[in-house]
Amino acid sequence: MRTQHIISFVLFFPLLLIQTTVIPLLAIDTVIPDLIIILLVYYSITQGQIYGAVLGFIYGFLIDIITGTTLGSAMIAKTLAGFTAGYFSSENKVDQYLIPYYFALIVLFASLIDSTINAFFTSINLTGNIFTVFFQYAILPAIYTAALALTVMIFYPKRKMF
Repeated sequence: MRTQHIISFVLFFPLLLIQTTVIPLLAIDTVIPDLIIILLVYYSITQGQIYGAVLGFIYGFLIDIITGTTLGSAMIAKTLAGFTAGYFSSENKVDQYLIPYYFALIVLFASLIDSTINAFFTSINLTGNIFTVFFQYAILPAIYTAALALTVMIFYPKRKMF
């Protein structure tokens, strides 16, 4: 097994710990960013579409098991987000897609898919308007996650990090 595969799993657990303990303190109203999507998009771009989908499946399964959310909601959402982010994987354009604003746009797109699917499975508020539910549980977390990804990628070194 390549070291990048091992590192992708080693980085997951501290990020999940930060995601479940520290990130809720940074919530704006009820909107929180998703650190796991940022990591998933990075590996989907650098390693490929199939790797991104499989890694999204594993990340989602572990999130469902560890956090106790609805079994399968994070799993399907992260799988589709990793698969979609993997479309931007190209040996010739990896450095271009890791430029901060390109990376933030890819994270926005993948996070929008992830948040929409999670909102579909976990939103039980049937009294509200579908557009407000979509805006509050899908669009706002995706924008917050993309803004955080932009901040992270500005400080990303130009050499191989992972």
